[in-house]
Amino acid sequence: MGRVRAARPLVHHITNYVTVNDCANVCICAGGSPVMTDGEDVADMVAISSATVVNIGTLNARTVASMEVAFGTASGKGIPMLLDPVGAGATTYRTEVAERLMGMHPTVIKGNAGEIGVLSGLGGDVKGVDSHGSSDVASAVETLARATGSIVVATGETDYVSDGSVTYRLENGTDMLGNVSGTGCMVSSVVGCYIGACGRSIEAVASAVTAFNIAAEVAVTRCGGPGTFRPALLDAMFNLDGETLDDRARCERA
Repeated sequence: MGRVRAARPLVHHITNYVTVNDCANVCICAGGSPVMTDGEDVADMVAISSATVVNIGTLNARTVASMEVAFGTASGKGIPMLLDPVGAGATTYRTEVAERLMGMHPTVIKGNAGEIGVLSGLGGDVKGVDSHGSSDVASAVETLARATGSIVVATGETDYVSDGSVTYRLENGTDMLGNVSGTGCMVSSVVGCYIGACGRSIEAVASAVTAFNIAAEVAVTRCGGPGTFRPALLDAMFNLDGETLDDRARCERA
């Protein structure tokens, strides 16, 4: 967290129009500097960025082409890149696009348990953009990480992160995250900050997810429901300190 805040990484996003503002704000609160562009200057913007985050939540042919340009540019320059395969498994098109982008070797693939189950080949249940159960999550992240060479994150009641050889189980978080749209997208932005500052590292990815979830635990004690949880979450992310992060983190080898 200290490295992220010191570096203030520029994180390029191609994300969905439902959550773009939340992603920009949480990126700032986590210590990064967000930029959201999916047009003609994508290649130039990615080239000067510390990381690029691609989210297929509201995909279409134009944005998919921009996503491919973003990943192609990032790959050529060694810039960390994250794929959030929102809704993979819900429709054939989403699954095909997710698989095409996975083939460009993103640094991190971050989805919910159902999406990761589908993409791993072990099976998952995705309705719309929500996960309603999956196969064994630890096995799914390990399998997909080995198959792709990416660090894989599956979020849910318990989160799992794997690079194919090491797998972490992350126990922080709150059920309130499921009552606000876009919290999964916000996690991707925070991970983008951490890999932008720290590079390809399973510890950086696990730290990002844990920091976000601890901020959510703090926020839920200061809100009256979903409507006030969102701003409380941004405040908690912004004000999170190292002592709180270290004291509250619940992370262990799976």
